[in-house]
Amino acid sequence: MTPHQHNPFPRSDATGPSPSEAVPLGLRERKKAKTRAAIQAHALQLFRRQGYAATTVDQIAEAAEISQSTFFRYFPTKEDLLLYDRYDPLMLAAFAAQPPKLTVIEALRGAIAEVVGGLPGDEWALERERGRLIMSVPELRARLLDQIAESIGTLSDAVSERVGPDADAFAVHMFVGAVIGVAIAAMLQSAEQPDGDYLAAFDAGLTQLEAGLPFTRVSS
Repeated sequence: MTPHQHNPFPRSDATGPSPSEAVPLGLRERKKAKTRAAIQAHALQLFRRQGYAATTVDQIAEAAEISQSTFFRYFPTKEDLLLYDRYDPLMLAAFAAQPPKLTVIEALRGAIAEVVGGLPGDEWALERERGRLIMSVPELRARLLDQIAESIGTLSDAVSERVGPDADAFAVHMFVGAVIGVAIAAMLQSAEQPDGDYLAAFDAGLTQLEAGLPFTRVSS
């Protein structure tokens, strides 16, 4: 998200802590996340210059000033590097920490605002670039299905904890599947548009989901 784009998830305190500080992780986890993010950023720069297929693990390791063995310690494959989302654990922690009185979708909005609502434009630009690459490389799109299945399970557990143990497991899975579907649709739409605003599209999709996914007629 470039600075001029609308942000539907503004942070309530613009001078507050950074996303990593807002949802604290252990020191070891923070160091690992920082290293993964740095490797991924170097890789994205190489992908931009010479393309995903033409970029080797050796080149990425050299650019990040690490050994090849260190690369594989953090990412089993080049595909895993691009599919890695450093904000996922922060998002789950922020979602779990939202006030109990909020609905699930309100809690999702609160978590998004806390974690990515205040990201600098350059960091969000990298995330947009990563998303576009995933959508444009066939093998990455195929691997994305495995990641989606894992995300549905993880988010279903988080939603079940929020709504209580008596919630119907099937209903929770279907709801989470709808949320993930909204996220994917927003990603596809923003990837097809040079100035597409993923956060705005996702927020609009959540609003439609809250209303029961109604169809609206476009006036001629």
